[in-house]
Amino acid sequence: MPWAPANTRRQTLFWQEAQGGVTYRIPALLYLPRTHTFLAFAEQRCSIRDEDAKCLVLRRGWKHGASVKWGPIETLTAAMLPNHRTMNPCPVYEEDSGTVFLFFICVRQHVTERHQICTGRNAARLCNVASRDSGRTWSPLMDLTEQVIGEDLKKWATFAVGPGHGVQLSSGRLVIPAYTYYIHTRFCGIPVSCFTKPHSLIFYSDDRGQKWHKGKLLKGKSTVECEVAEVRDKDRGPTLHCNARTPGKCRAIAFSRDRGVVFERPSWCKELCEPPNGCQGSVVSFFPMEEPAVVDGVEGTGPDVGEKTCLARCKNTSSTTCHGATSWLVYSHPTSRHRRVNLGIYLNKTPLETRSWERPWVLYQGPCGYSDLAVCEESPPLFGCLFECGVDFPCEQIVFQLFTQQELESHGGSSSSEQQPQTKMDVEQMGQYPRQEGSPKALHLGAMGGH
Repeated sequence: MPWAPANTRRQTLFWQEAQGGVTYRIPALLYLPRTHTFLAFAEQRCSIRDEDAKCLVLRRGWKHGASVKWGPIETLTAAMLPNHRTMNPCPVYEEDSGTVFLFFICVRQHVTERHQICTGRNAARLCNVASRDSGRTWSPLMDLTEQVIGEDLKKWATFAVGPGHGVQLSSGRLVIPAYTYYIHTRFCGIPVSCFTKPHSLIFYSDDRGQKWHKGKLLKGKSTVECEVAEVRDKDRGPTLHCNARTPGKCRAIAFSRDRGVVFERPSWCKELCEPPNGCQGSVVSFFPMEEPAVVDGVEGTGPDVGEKTCLARCKNTSSTTCHGATSWLVYSHPTSRHRRVNLGIYLNKTPLETRSWERPWVLYQGPCGYSDLAVCEESPPLFGCLFECGVDFPCEQIVFQLFTQQELESHGGSSSSEQQPQTKMDVEQMGQYPRQEGSPKALHLGAMGGH
């Protein structure tokens, strides 16, 4: 399992200056192709605990070739409800209008997730804000809880979106990944907490974000935080892939043929391990660019030169739009079965086969946690990864790193043996970017689902 050495494309965006103090956690990443802009979101917390989350923060980055210049940290004051904490950033980009919808939950102050599950009394609200200028300004907060969830809220002990990015499908549908703790059994009107189980689902819009709806819960296995990606096979129509955290030893994967309203029963994916209690992970799809080949005097990617032309036109986003080509999946997650260490990047070249994941390339060796991926419209594809990491703990900083398809293919698929975390000296030698003026004093980790 090779790991990535330090390089100049790794940048620290948020950091914790004092252990136990203000911390930044729960990264979400979005790339806006029109303006070549990255939006990097995170939670700001008073401490590492989920219930000490305060608000969401944002850094905007402008891509120039294979480098990104980042602006200062901005507090998203529009994304706040009085007497609530804001958690779980989940942005999605509507391409036709150039609108960013940022979903999140607002949870009543001092109410923990465990308390909601035990009492069956939900304290979360489904909210969003929107931006039409690449994240510079945001609309007033919209509380969509009653409109989208309605009467079903009585059966939801709590819920959350993401965290991580949403997607726009080839049909134009906007999709926000989510999960709920569903109350399966009550005794004398009181929920039985041992029968309150987590289930993944999606929220979606078919009218460019004007109205939102909810899909059906994934049945069977307990599935928590998830991300989705639209995949396409040459011989089939588009399929929505759901990659979900579980409390077990590996991830759960489910497919939907109707763009996410109903998913097939999830199956275990033993190739994608979970540490104890699981961890959030990220998934994106893209159309690969193959090595050039000369056929009949014409440079192409193989015997079908026309396919190369098609691939070159495709938009490498987390949803796929190119007809007649096969998309691949990229997934990020800690690679150890024992603890949250060694962030791996996994590649699947046949995404409708759940066991075809290649062995991971370790992008960061050491303590790590949540992550989010984005794909740039490049040829060949360029990827961004925003992830939690540290020297001693995974909540010390949130880092951004770019990598290419070529790097991923050249490093992946090697030995599967687990690596030990780096020493503090190893990390100090990784050439992290210096802190920028105007950055906050500290950062911190946290989110729903037992972050």
